[in-house]
Amino acid sequence: MSRKQQLHRPGPQPGPPADDTGCGVLHVDMDAFFVSVELLERPELRGHPVVVGGAGGRGVVAAASYEARKFGVHSAMPMSRARRLCPQAVVLPPRHDRYAEVSAGVREIFESITPVVEPLALDEAFLDVSGALKRLGRSAEIGRMIRRQVAEQQGITCSVGVASTKFVAKLASTRCKPDGLLVVPADGVVGFLHPLPVAALWGVGERTEQILTRLGLHTVGDLAATPLDTLRREVGEAAGEHLHNLAWGRDERSVVSSVRDKSIGAEETFDVDIADAVTIRRELLRLSDRVGARLRGSGQAGRTIAVKLRRDDFTTITRARTLREPTDLAREIYATACALYAASGLEYTPLRLVGVRVENLVPADSTTRQMALGEPETGWREAEQAMDLAARRFGAGAVRPAALVRPDGERQAYYGKEGARDG
Repeated sequence: MSRKQQLHRPGPQPGPPADDTGCGVLHVDMDAFFVSVELLERPELRGHPVVVGGAGGRGVVAAASYEARKFGVHSAMPMSRARRLCPQAVVLPPRHDRYAEVSAGVREIFESITPVVEPLALDEAFLDVSGALKRLGRSAEIGRMIRRQVAEQQGITCSVGVASTKFVAKLASTRCKPDGLLVVPADGVVGFLHPLPVAALWGVGERTEQILTRLGLHTVGDLAATPLDTLRREVGEAAGEHLHNLAWGRDERSVVSSVRDKSIGAEETFDVDIADAVTIRRELLRLSDRVGARLRGSGQAGRTIAVKLRRDDFTTITRARTLREPTDLAREIYATACALYAASGLEYTPLRLVGVRVENLVPADSTTRQMALGEPETGWREAEQAMDLAARRFGAGAVRPAALVRPDGERQAYYGKEGARDG
């Protein structure tokens, strides 16, 4: 069994309801989120292996249905390998704007229950429901309520872990996937943790797992029984103490609400290396358009524009420029990205990946937005807002810059896939 399969293997189904006293932390994780959203419009594919991701030679799996996972397919896997493992899988292109729309609906459900919501990605979040217990009942009942509302309002399923700490709640949601709920009682944390593989601990990557395995430490219980000095010597002072605390269920971190993104960006890996500057600038326009829409959708603007350029030999160059005032306009993001690309000296160099990112984010109030370009009362802002409205009503790509209107066959000849996670 692979490391990934070990971490996602469901635990035994609970009998009588577990005691959720003192368990005010929930981790809610959508099940195969991207695939689940796609199946809302493709119900005939339910029960079949489905993969979301780039279909080209350099495409990457963004999400895999549980039917596909039985063949060993998982997120972040090269699509070429996924096709070899499961040739009968249906491959669907990703639609990130649609996933963001469903994610926003799920977030509204969370915030109707508690203001203390810490999103980790589009498809998962921590909730501290301690303040909602008198109003809504016990933590486990709140977890069941969330699962019910997500299913009724969004048509997808989620798994919920209920525990006294963030670390244990996240492990619990993983162990009850898909479409489950698992409570880890406050006095049962050690019994829950110790049979798990050491790879279940946060901070244990493949290299650390190899070190621990060499020491004969295969389970969390093995690690917990190891002297702290030994762990510090083998994996380092900080890491050793961190793993020792987690092995005994100690996690002092609280749920932090309203965490804003430090940056918003998008990138694309091409199926074939591209040396044509016109094509690269067209891709910068597409990515700038996407980033601008995400900024406006999140109510943020940013002062620093960055581009990421990866050569065919995998060396990566980043260039950034800080503007005088923050912006959320694709027009200004694109102009800056093109200037950075021109200044990089790579206009005639084959590239396999390009990316656009906006950093130094601030809340985008109307005053900030007017200052960004010193534009008149009507103009580019209204045009981009109209595009946002059309995208929400008719789907991503309903309205786009003329330079991005290309025959599908021509587009797919060089576009690959953005990386993403999935639960």
